[in-house]
Amino acid sequence: MQIPVEAVAATALIEVVRISGLPTEPGEPYPGRVVGHWAGNEAADALALIGELPGGEQHRCGFSPGWGVRAYENSLDHVLFEAAFCFSCHEIRMHGAAVPPSLTTQYFDAETSQSQALRTLFRAATP
Repeated sequence: MQIPVEAVAATALIEVVRISGLPTEPGEPYPGRVVGHWAGNEAADALALIGELPGGEQHRCGFSPGWGVRAYENSLDHVLFEAAFCFSCHEIRMHGAAVPPSLTTQYFDAETSQSQALRTLFRAATP
């Protein structure tokens, strides 16, 4: 998966979101409960893992993401990007000020060890 390099370098905190639906307007946050936070090395490791997700092909499910991340800069009042992951259709949708149009929709192979490790991180963040 491709994440804007500037956003990765500027990320100070990541919120882990258990997504409960789709946004009602383009660019709005994905609704859901924030279940965890990653900062420092945890955030860097998570971004590295996300960046290592191998590309894949789209599968048909209608996009029903279960997990998402919101990356914040140091001030914590500006979302650099939000990414929603659907492990059924292997699609990632990303938006935010740091996201160019070419990166808004990407596909990954949800059966790889990197994808399974990311899913494990998401589940571990849930209280």
